[in-house]
Amino acid sequence: MAEIKIAAETRTEFGKGAARRIRRADKVPVVLYGHGADPVHLTLPGHQLMLALKGSANALLTIEVGSESHLAIPKQVQRDPLKGFIEHADLLIVRKGEKVTVDVRITTVGEAVSGNLVVLENASIAIEAEATHIPESFEVSVEGLVAGDQILAKDVQLPEGSTLAVDDDILIVNVTGAPTEAQLEAELAEAEADLGIEHEPTDAEEAAAEGDAKAEAPAESE
Repeated sequence: MAEIKIAAETRTEFGKGAARRIRRADKVPVVLYGHGADPVHLTLPGHQLMLALKGSANALLTIEVGSESHLAIPKQVQRDPLKGFIEHADLLIVRKGEKVTVDVRITTVGEAVSGNLVVLENASIAIEAEATHIPESFEVSVEGLVAGDQILAKDVQLPEGSTLAVDDDILIVNVTGAPTEAQLEAELAEAEADLGIEHEPTDAEEAAAEGDAKAEAPAESE
């Protein structure tokens, strides 16, 4: 994983008002901490940080503060829920050769047998890896899988030097039979009933109901 260098500025203003002013200047308030050092409050260029984290949530960053530089990885990133820009970030100082525990995203490749549904039960998996060799993602193949097939954490191929930080039997991918149209309609109707949603009957449904009522009505005697 390549290191991404970002020049930082020290931050002396705090609070919500200061944070808003920082964001208006297209910068991000950041806290840098780790290895027993006191937390350092910084600001980073917002666009540059966003690009750095776009490719990988575990990007390896070199934070340059004046004449000093610190190797760090994102520990917690807060984003605007609507616009997606970064509002705040906590960065953890790491050292080359040091092992850290991180969540790595999982993607599926290939196609299951037609008529089956692939469910990604866990979109990421926790591993322990060297800070300078964190994988960007893991690919798991679902090619040719059928209902009942599963992929567990222990089935994910990890690079050398990395180990699972979760139970071996955690379910990653589950393959089930795709629901039929009738099953989907029944589930929708059940969900709507639970929510108290009622629909006006269609013309066809009203006509069918009238026909059933006439058929069940007793015949008039002459």
